Amino acid sequence: MHDLLPDGEELRRAIKWIAGHLQENPGQPVGPLVQEAVFKFDLSPRDADFLIDFYRKAKEAQ
Repeated sequence: MHDLLPDGEELRRAIKWIAGHLQENPGQPVGPLVQEAVFKFDLSPRDADFLIDFYRKAKEAQ
């Protein structure tokens, strides 16, 4: 099924999944969620790096 998804779709799903967990529990550490999302959505190393950087920048902007 992964072959049928457009490029980046799994990354978008991972971000939505993490955001949903953070809405439910805002004090939850992001690092473990990112690690779980990488495996859950079978992200490439490039997508994993993007996800880590995305949440690092979001934290710095707070």
